[in-house]
Formats: sequence, C-alpha cells, structure tokens
Amino acid sequence: MNNLRWNLFWIFAGIFVLLTKTFLPNGSTVVEQVYSRGLFIGVRWVFDMLSWSPIPLMYCFWIIVLWGAWRKIRSWRKNGFSILQFALGTASFVGALLFFFFLLWGFNYSRVPIEKQLGLELKPLNKAEIEAAFEKETTRLIDLRSHLTNARRRPLQRSDFPEKLERTVREGLETWLAAHNFPTAGRVRGRLLYPRGVFLRFSTAGLYFPYTGEGHIDPGLHPLQWPYTLTHELGHGYGFGDEGTCNFLALMGCDESKNVAIRYSGRLNYWRSLAAQYRRYNPEVFKTVRESLPPEIQMDLNVINEAMLRYPDFIPDLQPRIYNAYLKSQGIAEGVLNYDRVVMLAEAFERDQQ
Repeated sequence: MNNLRWNLFWIFAGIFVLLTKTFLPNGSTVVEQVYSRGLFIGVRWVFDMLSWSPIPLMYCFWIIVLWGAWRKIRSWRKNGFSILQFALGTASFVGALLFFFFLLWGFNYSRVPIEKQLGLELKPLNKAEIEAAFEKETTRLIDLRSHLTNARRRPLQRSDFPEKLERTVREGLETWLAAHNFPTAGRVRGRLLYPRGVFLRFSTAGLYFPYTGEGHIDPGLHPLQWPYTLTHELGHGYGFGDEGTCNFLALMGCDESKNVAIRYSGRLNYWRSLAAQYRRYNPEVFKTVRESLPPEIQMDLNVINEAMLRYPDFIPDLQPRIYNAYLKSQGIAEGVLNYDRVVMLAEAFERDQQ
C-alpha cells in the first residue's frame, strides 16, 4: 500500500509541474522574481555544498539509478514480475524526474528574456549587417591572435590556457553577471566528462545536468573550445535555459577574462557562428577570406575541425531532432536554431554599448 501511495504521489507531482509549466507564459515576471531570483537561489546554495566533489556528480547519479534498477530486478526475480507494478513504477520514476527537473532548474525556461532585462532591441541581421559584423569580428580576431606571441607558427594548445581554467572562466562570467544585476549564488561547477566523445558522438559539445547542478563538456573537444563551451554550460547553471542566451553569456564571460587566450577563444567561437551565416550569403568570398587569415588562425580552425571529426555521430541527425523537439516543448519556438540567437544578442549589446 505504501509503495502504491508513493507511486501515485510522484505521478501526480510530475503531472503538476508539467501543467504549471504549460500555463506559465514565457517571459513571466512571476517566474523571474519568485523562481529565478528566489527559489532557484536556494537550489544553487544547496548544490554549492556538494561542489567539493573531485568527480562529476553525474557519475554518482547514474550509479544510484543503476543500483535502484538492479534492486528492482532482484525483487522481480524473487517475488515475480507484475506488469501493473512495472507500469506504476516506471510512471512514478518519470514523474519524479519531471518534478525535480523543473524544481531544480527547468522553470528558468520561462524567465524574462535576457534582452528585455538588458534593454536590448533584437532584430534579425540582413545581408549587409552580417557582412559588416563578420568583417569587424575578423579584424578583432586577428588583433587578439597577434597578442599571443608564445603561440606563433602553431595552433593554441592546453598549455596556453590557465591551469585552473574552470575557476578562471567562472570568475569572468560571475563578474559580467553581477555587473548586470544577475544573481550568482553558489559556485557552479564545470566538469570534463569522460570518456572522450561521450557528447560529441551525439552532436553536442556539453550538457548542464539539473539533477546535480553541474555543467559538463566533452574532453574530446579541442582545448581552444573549452573556455567558451565551459562558460556556456556555466551560464545554464546560473539560471538560463535559452541556448542562444548561454552562447551570448559564454562570449561575454570570455571577454571579461584578463587572459588573452580565453578572450581569443571566446571570439574565435563567435567568429565561427558569424562565419556560418556569412558563408550562406557569400560562399566564394568566405573561402577567400578564410584562406587569407593569418596562418595561426587557420591552424586554430583546422585543429578544431580535426578534433570534431574524430568523433562522428553514432546516429546522424538523431540528437538534433530530439533536442529540437525538447526545446520547442520548453517554449523555444525556433528549436535548435535558437543557438544562432547569439549573433543578434551580441550585435545588439555592442550597439547598446556605443
């Protein structure tokens, strides 16, 4: 009887949070004040007490899940298998996952968009604006790379970045967030999750795991991508669900760093986002620009591409389709195209600073 009550409790808890999320409008000031700047701050402080762990807590989470599954299988072998109990148990588990997903992080999808909080006016860039932004960013990138005098005639490598990279990029992001009146409670951890390719083989570079409050990146990425990707995942940890917003936060956090290699890493990743849009308009011109870049930048781009190619997708197009559906279910109408919002955010922010 007790098991039945617990099963029903978690089933209804899952239904409750789903209904709550469904009826909460995106851009809700209630979510912003009550959850993102209220309850979620408490969640972050609780996770902060676990941040001392030397290993990613996601490993511990899945060990516990597998241990629970093993115990359940042993129980079935001893007492017999019941389809009804299996269905109730599965529904209960899913309900608990949903409940804690939203309680620990998921309601942040409904918070007030960052552009509204910063007073930015977002608009899609036309061809001329993309060309101008790409040219400006190329000049900036060349200037930053020229200051990395210890890495001439070779691509950047792990030793060119701070040894305590996680702490350095977190400090940069926290500085920017605090300067713009966003809370930075708790110390969000950013971990390397082994084995290499664990994310890349599913068309993604990293993951924020709400059940442990930690961000993770794939160590199979080239170290040139680590600062930007790590800061992106930390952005999720500080309460932002939107992918384009977290790309923007990654750029701003890297810009805030005193380390030139980190600033260059952020701008290189942003340049690649701009380049993807520019190339659609001017493929031949882009090819000429790409080939005319300083040799060091070309080498940096080449080693990034080579690292990505080492881990081909297990099932091509599966992850983008699933994640596209997931983002749309959270109220992000453009789905995975939301990643490209970073260009509109970055250009609007730069206009606002002028």
